[in-house]
Amino acid sequence: MNTDSNTNRAAPVMQAHAVTRRFGGLTAVNQVDLSLHLHEIHAVIGTNGAGKSTLINLMSGELPPSEGRLDLQGQDVTGWPQPKLARQGVGRSYQRNNIFLPLTVRENCRLAAQSRAQRAWRIWEPAQGCRTSRSLADDALERAGLVQHADRVASELAHGQKRQLEVAMCLATEPVALLLDEPLAGMGAEESARMLDLLRGLRDGHAILLVEHDMEAVFAVADRITVMVNGSVIASGDPASIRANREVQLAYLGEEESV
Repeated sequence: MNTDSNTNRAAPVMQAHAVTRRFGGLTAVNQVDLSLHLHEIHAVIGTNGAGKSTLINLMSGELPPSEGRLDLQGQDVTGWPQPKLARQGVGRSYQRNNIFLPLTVRENCRLAAQSRAQRAWRIWEPAQGCRTSRSLADDALERAGLVQHADRVASELAHGQKRQLEVAMCLATEPVALLLDEPLAGMGAEESARMLDLLRGLRDGHAILLVEHDMEAVFAVADRITVMVNGSVIASGDPASIRANREVQLAYLGEEESV
C-alpha cells in the first residue's frame, strides 16, 4: 500500500483509503491512498491502463470499490452512487464532452444547477423561473469565462469552449471537490493556456483532482502529483520530487527522459 502523507496539512476534503477495484481477475486499481485538499490541484498521471480513469470513476461514485473506503468531508461515502455524491458536493467532468448541444450555454448550466437546487414540490412552476438555479448558472459562467457566450447554442462553441462549459456545469452544482478527467484533451496551445488559467482560479474554494496526459500542463499547474502504474501508486509528492523520482523516470517518463 502507498500512503499519501498529510503531515502538517489541513484535513482533506476527500480521501481514498486503500481503494481497490477488480473486474473479474483484473485488478484495475490496487490499494490506492489519495487525498484532495482545499486550494490544491492534485494531478494523477500514468500511461494508458494505469488505472486513472477507474480511480476517478470510483471517487465520483460511478463505480463502487471492491475494497477500501472513500471519505468526503469526514463522512464515509463508500458505495454512494454518483447522483448522491454530486448532491453532497462532488463535481465530475469526462474525457469526452458531456453537454446538451442543442441548448444554449446558459441553459446547460441552469440544468446542471437544478440537479443541486431541486424543487420537486413546485411542480406547477416553470423550471426557468427558478432564481436559485439561474443565479448559480450565471456565477458558474462568469468563473469559467463564458459570460459572453451565454446565449449561444452549445453546438456552435469551439472545442476548448465546450470543455470550459463542462467545467462551468460542474461549478453550477456548487461542488467542493472537482474531479476533472483530461480537461485539456484535444486542445491547441491557446485553448490549453485558457484552461490552465481557469484551473488555477478554481483552487479558491475547491479541492481538485486532475487526470491528465499533458505532462507540461500537469507540471505547470499541479500542487501535488500521484503516479500510477498497473493500478498501483508508485509515487506521490510535489512536482519537484516527482521530477527527481528515479522509479517514476524508469516506469513512466522513460529512463533517459526528463520532464
